[in-house]
Amino acid sequence: MSAGAGQLIAIVAVIIAVGVAAQVLSDRFQLPSIIFLIASGIALGPEGLGIVTQETFGLTGLSTIVGLSVAIIVFEGAFHLKIDELRQAPAASLRLVTVGAAIAFVATTAVVRVAIGVEWLVAALIGALLVATGPTVIAPILGVVPVRDKVATALDTEGIVNDVTAAILAVVIFEAIVSDTTDPVELIALFAERLGVGVVVGVAVAGIVYYALRYIDLSPGNAPQNARLLVLAGALVAYGEANFVRTEAGIAAVAVAGILLGNADIPYEEQITDFKGDITLLVLSFVFISLAALLEFDNLIRLGLGGLVVVAAVMFLIRPALVMLSTIGDSFQYNERVFMSLVGPRGIIPASVATLFAVELANAGMEPAANALVGTVFLVIMATVVLEGGFARQIAEKLDVIPMRVLIIGGGKVGRTLADRLDDRGENVVIIENDEEVVQTARNEGHTVHIGDGTDTDVLRSAGAENARVVVAATGDDDANLLVAQLAESKFAPETILARANNPNNVDAFEELGVRTVSSVFATAQALDNYIERPALANWMGEIGRSGDVQEIEITSEDTNGKTVAELGSELPGNSLIALVARDGETHVPDPEFALRRGDRVTVIGDREDVRTAMRRLHPE
Repeated sequence: MSAGAGQLIAIVAVIIAVGVAAQVLSDRFQLPSIIFLIASGIALGPEGLGIVTQETFGLTGLSTIVGLSVAIIVFEGAFHLKIDELRQAPAASLRLVTVGAAIAFVATTAVVRVAIGVEWLVAALIGALLVATGPTVIAPILGVVPVRDKVATALDTEGIVNDVTAAILAVVIFEAIVSDTTDPVELIALFAERLGVGVVVGVAVAGIVYYALRYIDLSPGNAPQNARLLVLAGALVAYGEANFVRTEAGIAAVAVAGILLGNADIPYEEQITDFKGDITLLVLSFVFISLAALLEFDNLIRLGLGGLVVVAAVMFLIRPALVMLSTIGDSFQYNERVFMSLVGPRGIIPASVATLFAVELANAGMEPAANALVGTVFLVIMATVVLEGGFARQIAEKLDVIPMRVLIIGGGKVGRTLADRLDDRGENVVIIENDEEVVQTARNEGHTVHIGDGTDTDVLRSAGAENARVVVAATGDDDANLLVAQLAESKFAPETILARANNPNNVDAFEELGVRTVSSVFATAQALDNYIERPALANWMGEIGRSGDVQEIEITSEDTNGKTVAELGSELPGNSLIALVARDGETHVPDPEFALRRGDRVTVIGDREDVRTAMRRLHPE
């Protein structure tokens, strides 16, 4: 029997309050909220205070609550799946959600079958759910680990797309389990039937909601509020009606409705997004804490060594393999690929859908399958969230994947060539350009491009100027370059601002205004003169970024303080050397006995890989 009305209201209030507290702690400590939600759920569940148990809502009540919650969560993820962003995403993003997802599904299914010993379809159900990472666990990580935009886009895209596809795949496999279907043709028919019903209902609901938002007067005084409520109601109706027509077709329906509405030009989109985000946070909190009703340590312990084998395989074998294969040939640094391999926490969708199906499996008398499902999924979630989500910042620092942000205004040949060199060094480069043809060219070359006028403060801010260390005005218009430089200095104050002067007569005027300027004419003449008078140096400089490199870095290593150049030089790789030392505003060409200090800025030249190794020795943070 479920709890009495008064007791149930009190329990719901406690769950919501604890869930909100978990979200606040998540923001405070910059960790995925799921860490605090799991801890709260265990504390309130049968393994803790026993406030929330299997009898609190009753199996039917819990199944209904979780089902509607999953509908809201999937709709939220699908609503944020922008087709334009997918087109702009690196090729690796598409491989992660296709080839990568397939590898994760097949390999996880096989490992679960062998390690846990469950039936193939149950193993496949677990494998399907563990494909999903999810934006609710990835977004907080990217909030504290400012990786390059390409890395963030790939992880974001993977989380959003796989949330939806994993849920739909899991629905089909679950239907095969409860209907005792093993024939491949019947499985395909089940998939087509559920997906077909979901698509039809999702398209119909999205069409009705879109028409209402665009063409019906929603009461001018409360139009934004009514728009938010209409979209929420549409998500719930899509889920309910699709499930009524064909069981388990609701997830496909809300996914389709979310994608269509998220990519349609609907009014009050910003307010709708904010409202849905708040509702989703409450739903996430409520569902995750309520899931403690089915999470018992006995289920985890019962998995034994097999459960640990699944966790280890998912984290250290399957995830690295799919990431490394998906990112072959893309412009990701090796350390970024390793970071992506070690950061793939599972989140809300696996937990919610696993619980929803476990309740129904238990109702159908399939207790062992239900326990294996919940136990395995939650064990992987807890391990990946705590180890990968909780230590993401430390992993990023160890792998040195947190770059400086560089804004280049102007996506012409000069801007793109500079971006190529910086991008090759692992910097987080964003080009700002408003010419659609140039934008397309830059994106085809693999650059991250923000569309807009670089002389607009709001455009600079939205492109990340507040976090930029370097701003380069590289357009073909000197007036625009000067304005960009002055805006960057007055509004954002990055460490370095550079402007390109196309007309050499403007150089003095730029520098009188405090803008560091590089003249295209002077730079070209200097390069030509180098080839005439200093051909060896010019040839070597031409190799910078390929086989050779020159880098300037601040010394932060404690054990370097007081060492001479000769002493430190013996500790650096053979094909690298310290050429210059900047201290107190003066630059020195050091002799072997020159004593280095912490805080000195040193210029290291040599072979590319040796220079990078030397930089890590001098600046280990």
